[in-house]
Amino acid sequence: MADFDLVIRNGKVATAADVVTCDIGVAGERVVALAEDLGASEEDIDAAGKLVLPGGVDGHCHLDQVMSDGSRMADDFRSGTTAAACGGTTTVIPFACQIKGSSLREAVDDYHRRAEGKALIDYAFHLIISDPTEQVMGQELPALIRDGYTSFKIYMTYDDLKLNDREMLEVFACIGWLTERLETAGKTAPRYHATSRPPVVEREATHRAIALAELVDVPILIVHVSGEEAAAQIQAARERGLPIHGETCPHYLFLTAEDLDLDGFEGAKHICSPPPRDARNQEAVWRGLESGVFDIVSSDHAPFRYNDDKGKMVHGKGAPFAQVPNGIPGVETRLPLLFSEGVGKGRISLNRFVALTATNPARLFGLYPRKGTIAVGSDADLAIWDPERQVIITNDILHHNVDYTPYEGMKVQGWPETVLSRGTVVVDHGTVVGAEGGGRFLPCELPRPARPGDSRAVS
Repeated sequence: MADFDLVIRNGKVATAADVVTCDIGVAGERVVALAEDLGASEEDIDAAGKLVLPGGVDGHCHLDQVMSDGSRMADDFRSGTTAAACGGTTTVIPFACQIKGSSLREAVDDYHRRAEGKALIDYAFHLIISDPTEQVMGQELPALIRDGYTSFKIYMTYDDLKLNDREMLEVFACIGWLTERLETAGKTAPRYHATSRPPVVEREATHRAIALAELVDVPILIVHVSGEEAAAQIQAARERGLPIHGETCPHYLFLTAEDLDLDGFEGAKHICSPPPRDARNQEAVWRGLESGVFDIVSSDHAPFRYNDDKGKMVHGKGAPFAQVPNGIPGVETRLPLLFSEGVGKGRISLNRFVALTATNPARLFGLYPRKGTIAVGSDADLAIWDPERQVIITNDILHHNVDYTPYEGMKVQGWPETVLSRGTVVVDHGTVVGAEGGGRFLPCELPRPARPGDSRAVS
């Protein structure tokens, strides 16, 4: 009788702390042994010459999210989790978004229905609180936290989602004021989206969120940080001993404001908030990854099709930038981009890569050590990477349901070729073999106050 269900042999195994060549023994969906020359197994995978990494944890993505402007996200839980798996991610944490006037519990139930029977990999939910009524705050939220929904996001932008002064103590209004001035002047092309959200606005919003968190003594995660001014606020808060965490995304490492100024309406493909900045801010974000200002790198996957009257053109081709749905697709390209330009170019170590993309998000959101590492007892969520494989990213090779990628034509080195979710191969040398509905919902543990996982996200 075999000792293991599966053994991955001869791979270079990397975690956030170590790199060692060994075998990984899997039984009953878990890692049960890490050693050289493990015994017999029902199935073997030879990973000689390859890296074996924890499956990525994407702590910030949007799938099948309800929109209030008539637009529709292109990826549901089937296509979105398939794309994630093909990019080396084995856990996603999308948002259950409360629509004003409805209950938070209703939103959670709705998103469970959307995910049921579709997800290829495991998933948890963040909450988006847009209507913090007495019922929501006094009854629904505490009950949901007990049920494993331990993180929530609040917006400081977007009129249909942001909280008012009383709800958040004070709401930031500069973006709306700037947008109105630009529209009055007839400056409505996609490139003016960056003008409407200058770094000073992001800096002030970050400062204010940190100040409010300090006032009520709660740790927070500042998400999708785009440049040096907001990063400096996070660093300064940490130097004062505050439990503030930072997240950035690939689009702030690989895109700039110039991508908003493409011919015609093409710049709309790159509209997101905050917008991409300039090369100097790109470098500042890379430095933040190296220095530890940022804890995690998430995709912030927001799958709106470009040439679609339910996507970027929901208000027509040439619509003012303020009417273009915000967001960039990237759940499949998150890891290869960061691996190639981060690890491959010597900007970050392999261990740091694992920490940013798997271990830290699992810790922050109460899934560690079940997810985010390779250790005895952890789920066998594993990605076998070919570190030498060179790939030119084109939309044709991706598995999302979006009609473009902002990284079209970029050449990367290093790509996940085989991906396992709880010990089952879901991607085999680039071919999707996993069954839809194989992914499970993950209740998140309520983190201990002294640990970084006690965060709440603020956008």
